[in-house]
Amino acid sequence: MLLLIIVKISFVLVFLLLTLCYSKGLTMDYSLSFKVNEKIYLRDPESTELGKQIVKNAIDLIHTLGFEHFTFKKLAKEMNTTEASIYRYFENKHRMLLYILNWYWSFMEYLVVFQLQPLANSKEKLERLVELLTHPLPESEGQSDYNKNYLHQIVITESSKVYLVKEVKEINEDAVFKPYKDLCGRISALIQSHNPTYAFPHSLSSTLIETAHSQLFFSQHLPKLTDAGKKHKTEFVARYLTDLLFKSLS
Repeated sequence: MLLLIIVKISFVLVFLLLTLCYSKGLTMDYSLSFKVNEKIYLRDPESTELGKQIVKNAIDLIHTLGFEHFTFKKLAKEMNTTEASIYRYFENKHRMLLYILNWYWSFMEYLVVFQLQPLANSKEKLERLVELLTHPLPESEGQSDYNKNYLHQIVITESSKVYLVKEVKEINEDAVFKPYKDLCGRISALIQSHNPTYAFPHSLSSTLIETAHSQLFFSQHLPKLTDAGKKHKTEFVARYLTDLLFKSLS
């Protein structure tokens, strides 16, 4: 059974649907599609096969070249198409990166809801949350043409570039960071569930996300800025975040 799940409002409904399929013994081959804010793009990439290929190839090329060296001209050459075709979908490469990250943030929120729901207590849920924040996206969760490993690396190296810009206030007026804020909101609710008296749940939730990215990057490229050894860098970051999280909440 192939399920096409368009995630717009209720992740709980998605969880209940998937749970029902498991209970009925149905095959859990499903595809996820997230509704991205229409202010980000000029034409919805999900509406055409070319648009989907533009995003897919953009992820691959940004991972290979880095965002600074990525251009629409290079993407067009890689796809054997024209720059004009790409500009019909995105105003510039910043908007394209924002679209890619919106997809990632939405997918991460889905994982937080779906994978944490069955766990027994808040401590187990927070421990699983740290695993999700520090490890590549699970390939088994939802069919997608996107290379999830590349996407994870892009988030680590490039995600701050969509909001560490001078125009961030103007960009934020279009609510294009809502999926990121929603993810932080869910993490904040988990923190409050574990310790209702903790005074800084939203600050801690965004700190966990950003620290996961920065420590993974530093451990790979600038290890003297971390306490990571030569091996098991992902596990180091997970241990560090777990220590930071529960000491803050104790």
